[in-house]
Amino acid sequence: MSDEMIELVLNDVNDKMEKSVQHTQEGFAGVRTGRASTSLVEKLMVNNYGAAVPLQQIAGLSVPEPQTILISPYDPNSLEGIEKAIQESDLGLTPNSDGAVVRIAIPALTEERRKDMVKIAKGLAEEGKVSIRNCRRAARAELTQLNKDSEISKDDLQRGEKELDEMTHQHENTIDEGLESKEKELMET
Repeated sequence: MSDEMIELVLNDVNDKMEKSVQHTQEGFAGVRTGRASTSLVEKLMVNNYGAAVPLQQIAGLSVPEPQTILISPYDPNSLEGIEKAIQESDLGLTPNSDGAVVRIAIPALTEERRKDMVKIAKGLAEEGKVSIRNCRRAARAELTQLNKDSEISKDDLQRGEKELDEMTHQHENTIDEGLESKEKELMET
């Protein structure tokens, strides 16, 4: 019985930690490098017929050249909204439209801009780790409460906390590896 309760708590917190890691990795994908990638713009919210919609739902995205993103709207009427969303984003990119598609030229990053992007990536990593630690704190409180309510023993509590710490370190390491990879990618010329 007590093993099942601990497993429930640990499975729940593992799911939450996985979501934190996934969110952080999506954030890393949105940090601009010197290369074109559709992940830079696919989550941009575009005003389409009065509703905010992710760009990937209203247009086809491709990278025909290493420095160019091509956006082909499914509805030609959404072209203006797409251009506006790109201009208003914090990406610092300028869209060029020929009336049918939008092209975005990705300029090469300066050394200073690369360092700024690394700082942004480190900030995202730290946010992810804080989220993981918050999950750990909540799970530890849950385990402690189960012990106070005499639903698990002191030994079970310690075993559960040990597993929780291992899980936390594993997820934090995944974020660190993602950050390291993103830093290498950003600092390449």
